[in-house]
Amino acid sequence: MPSSSNNFRVLVLGGTTEASALCRDLEQTPSISTTLSLAGVTKQPHLPTLSVRIGGFGGVDGLSTWLKTHGISALIDATHPFAATMSQHAATACGTTQTPLLRLERPDWQEMPSDRWFHAANLKEAASLLANSPKWRTAPQRIFLTTGRKELAPFKIAPQHHYLIRSIDAPDPASLPPNATILLDRGPFDVNSEAKLMQDYGITLLVSKNSGGSATYPKLEAARLLRIPVLMIDRPVACPHIPTVETAQQAMAWLQAHQAASTRRKV
Repeated sequence: MPSSSNNFRVLVLGGTTEASALCRDLEQTPSISTTLSLAGVTKQPHLPTLSVRIGGFGGVDGLSTWLKTHGISALIDATHPFAATMSQHAATACGTTQTPLLRLERPDWQEMPSDRWFHAANLKEAASLLANSPKWRTAPQRIFLTTGRKELAPFKIAPQHHYLIRSIDAPDPASLPPNATILLDRGPFDVNSEAKLMQDYGITLLVSKNSGGSATYPKLEAARLLRIPVLMIDRPVACPHIPTVETAQQAMAWLQAHQAASTRRKV
């Protein structure tokens, strides 16, 4: 249930640094009753002092029911830029329940002049390039694979490469490519440590999602420094017509404007 009996109740779909920053602001805003929802991917997440729920809603219908049952006044979708299914569910559920929706999403990374990026539309296409592209099919690479521990299985089709996989929690062994080294670690990481890691493991290619933000950007800076090419997985197409901001401060301003409008309607 929401953290208090306040009339203005907000659901934050979290799991990102932007969601954490927003929750820190909301912890200092007692006039807004906030619930943070996490998917439960990370086993030991850093939790705010707000009300927290962990796990899925049961699709669009489950989320719609939850919004109505809990009297949610507004929803902030601050999920990962690649959590396209959850964002689509949020857009549909909010449309059905007429709940105001805001997308909080950090900007994507931009290629610099000294970078050497190759692009893939999704994980499947990235794995296919590694398996079939003349550039890599017959030239085994030592790959720093940073797509997340739950999205490794597509790369099993390119077993000629060696993969370095860093993760907070151990990945499912069944999902791993045959030649994989697992490194359990939690960031943040700086450019010097990332460069040393890539040198120590002889990395010749970095594979990354275009997640944006500063937390994992040092790996791209290290690749640039070492002249290591990057296979960049582009973001999925965003839900159209959903208002979007880039910072927690902008999200707070949006929430406070909706809270003020809600108060005026009740007077």
